[in-house]
Amino acid sequence: MAVARLSPRARRELTEAIRRIAKDNPLAAEALHQTVIKAAALITDNPRIGFVREAWAGTSRRFFVVSGFPYLLVYNAERHPPLILRVVHGAHDLPAALRDR
Repeated sequence: MAVARLSPRARRELTEAIRRIAKDNPLAAEALHQTVIKAAALITDNPRIGFVREAWAGTSRRFFVVSGFPYLLVYNAERHPPLILRVVHGAHDLPAALRDR
């Protein structure tokens, strides 16, 4: 079974987050990477696991909190396998970040 994949933008955002974290804590950076891989598998098995914020992104986008980290995965659950569109830090203004497509 194909696992949820990251869009080019999501891959870029994840890579940037890992690099930023690795400067101070390489173990935490690797943990983020592994946690996102596990989250992608979980989203694949349960595409409706994330929550919907219709006002932010309509009904086709779902949000999944990355366990142990202040990041959200924004993904399209209607695709098979699901497509992770964004990896967004929770401190960002999420509606504004999501408008920036």
